[in-house]
Amino acid sequence: MVVTEPATAPPEPGGTEPRWVRPFVAVAVAVVLLLVGASAGMLLRMPSGTPEPGAVDIGFSQDMTVHHLQAVSMAAWERDHTTDPVLLQLATDLERTQNNQVGQMQGWLALWDAPALPLGGHMAWMDEGAMHAHGAPDVEGGGVATMPGMASQEELVRLRASSGTALDVLFLQLMLRHHQGGVEMLAYGAEHAAVPQVRNLAAQMLGAQSSEVDYLTQLLVERGGTPLPL
Repeated sequence: MVVTEPATAPPEPGGTEPRWVRPFVAVAVAVVLLLVGASAGMLLRMPSGTPEPGAVDIGFSQDMTVHHLQAVSMAAWERDHTTDPVLLQLATDLERTQNNQVGQMQGWLALWDAPALPLGGHMAWMDEGAMHAHGAPDVEGGGVATMPGMASQEELVRLRASSGTALDVLFLQLMLRHHQGGVEMLAYGAEHAAVPQVRNLAAQMLGAQSSEVDYLTQLLVERGGTPLPL
């Protein structure tokens, strides 16, 4: 699935998400759910006796959907525009893996009769210390305006305007920072979610992305790039 964003939408005042972000994510979620299909929904049913989902289970699934879909978008662009076979394979794997995980989380949210996306700010399901660890600004209704590691609109425009080695280096920089930014949410979900399946998925994501951080760093250095600050 190739997910793209408009390249010309200006950022909203105060550093919040542009107006198109939530409609874009909503459309992307709908496409993912169509791909998952009704038969996959049956596989997502929780075993009898599973605890009821709490704020962490729901918030984690909503926020990680948004976080993942940006990674899917960047990976799909890299896959379709890189000439580097190593990065072609990496981008293809990242897109497929994170799309599948989005489908799983959206399946849970549908079973819980919960909104597919957060209705206010992000990370409100985490404690105050974890939520504000990166100094993200508050938004009305709770939470923060932007999750750690998310690429800005300007960075995404620059990614789409790049080619060759410059494209590959920027993709690796953005994806590396994106993975690093998700670590605290994954660790928090793995420890505090009430539903075992959510804890397990968060722990699996955390382990996989921690390994991928090392690999992304290696690929970036080999291509003459340096990591971006988180």
